[in-house]
Order: sequence, then structure tokens, then C-alpha cells
Amino acid sequence: MQIKVEYNLNGIEGLCVITPAVHGDERGYFSETYNENDMREAGFDIKFVQDNQSSSVKGVLRGLHFQINHPQTKLVRVIRGRVFDAAVDLRPCSPTFGKYYGLELSAENHKQFLIPKNFAHGFLVLSDEAEFCYKCDDFYHANDEGGIIYNDPDINIKFPEISCPLILSEKDKRWGNFQDFKERIYK
Repeated sequence: MQIKVEYNLNGIEGLCVITPAVHGDERGYFSETYNENDMREAGFDIKFVQDNQSSSVKGVLRGLHFQINHPQTKLVRVIRGRVFDAAVDLRPCSPTFGKYYGLELSAENHKQFLIPKNFAHGFLVLSDEAEFCYKCDDFYHANDEGGIIYNDPDINIKFPEISCPLILSEKDKRWGNFQDFKERIYK
């Protein structure tokens, strides 16, 4: 197997960090960024159907996003620059409901973050620019978007301090808080 897997991060079942083997020499490096056989050997049977890529500048904060009726498992990584990436458990029956795990993903560390269905996800760009790639196991449905404000006090994600103002989309500025989310699901 050409990957190293860290399971159940911060006690949150299903969250994993995957680090592929990187083979380097004076020419540069080579890495298999995804191998279905390695994933199966590690216990994952996921059929990815869509790849996405975004480019962002320092201070961009995207999230916290999720799909409501078509939840997606995501395998995320950074191919240029650095981001702080976070996932929040939105599974109401989970003992870690409302808890998050965050880590730095970068082109240098080659880490990938496997985020199961029914998690909110977001990231903050730490470098001057970053390119972010992710695989999804369901298609994006524009009318199925959900979100939670990134600075929700109940979740309390510890985003790193950066030397510039945050840049958020208008949509990301308007998401409700975690309490609003809980009230909607318990109606």
C-alpha cells in the first residue's frame, strides 16, 4: 500500500488524513495522488464522480459548506500553497456532533483530508495563493447548499491568525449559526 492513513481524528469517526508516498530525487518528485486499490486496502470503498479545483488568494475563507439532501464525501488536498482546512461533524446521532477537526494542507506536506458525508467543510488560505483540489462522491446540486458561519461560537474553530483581512463571499457572510442548524434538523 502506498498511503499512510490516520483514522478518527480528534475522536471523530470517519475523518481521516491520508498521506500518499512521495518519491523524489534531483528531478523533483512523483506521487500517486489517488489509487482505488490502496483506498480499498485501507478500508474505503468510495466511488468519486466529480473533481473540483479552486484558486484563492491569502485571506480567502470558503465555508462552512455542506449539501443538505445530497451529502458528499470529499477527498481534499492542496496542490499549490497552504490552507487551514476544517470539517465539522453534522451527524445528529454522532457522539461528536458539532465537533471539528482542522489541519494544514499544503503542496509540501501532500496530505489529503477525507471528509465523510454529513460534515460541514471550509478552509482558510494561509499562503499568498493556493490551489485546492477535491474529489466528491456525489454531484454538486446548486439548490441543495447549506452552510454555517465560519466563526460560530459553539463550534469555535481555531483558524490561524493571518496578516490580512478575511475575504468571504456574500453567501458565506450570511450563513446561520450552529444553533440555527440544530433547530432546523430537530423540527
